[in-house]
Amino acid sequence: MNHQPRSDRPPTEAPSSGRAALLGIYLNDHLAGATAGTDRARALAGALRGSPSGPTLRTLAQEITEDRASLLAIMDALDIPVRHYKVSLAWAAEKVGRLKSNGRLVGRSPLTSLVELEILRLGVLGKAAAWQTLRLLAESDDRLDARLLDELLERADRQQATLEELRRRQTTETFRAA
Repeated sequence: MNHQPRSDRPPTEAPSSGRAALLGIYLNDHLAGATAGTDRARALAGALRGSPSGPTLRTLAQEITEDRASLLAIMDALDIPVRHYKVSLAWAAEKVGRLKSNGRLVGRSPLTSLVELEILRLGVLGKAAAWQTLRLLAESDDRLDARLLDELLERADRQQATLEELRRRQTTETFRAA
């Protein structure tokens, strides 16, 4: 039997193509979430357009749409192809998610708005995590714009604060009306 000497060195890291594949999966998953979040934000802004929260939600929906476009641009800069099946599934799941029970057979209830604000807040938290991940990668990958990622992180923080304020207001309204 031919024995090769065993090295005491740790195994090497996965090849770059393996890391690129993982990043592609990661960013496509976030793109799917961004697609659902964009649709949810637009729907909520439309449903509450006549309310005191309407203008704020319209601005948030626009920003969330812009953030999705930023993610697409980052994926393009990294040569990561869009997995359209993931985007399509997320879009469909968001539509099905609107069919949830809200305590009323037809129409929206105040609970619908509260739950949707919570869903959006969770989505923005996830988006911020993706920006943080990319910001870390920007330290060693010059295809990523660190300054842009810092701006996206700051905006996500503002969106979180705004959504929390809207959620608190909606909580009071929902359970006062109940």
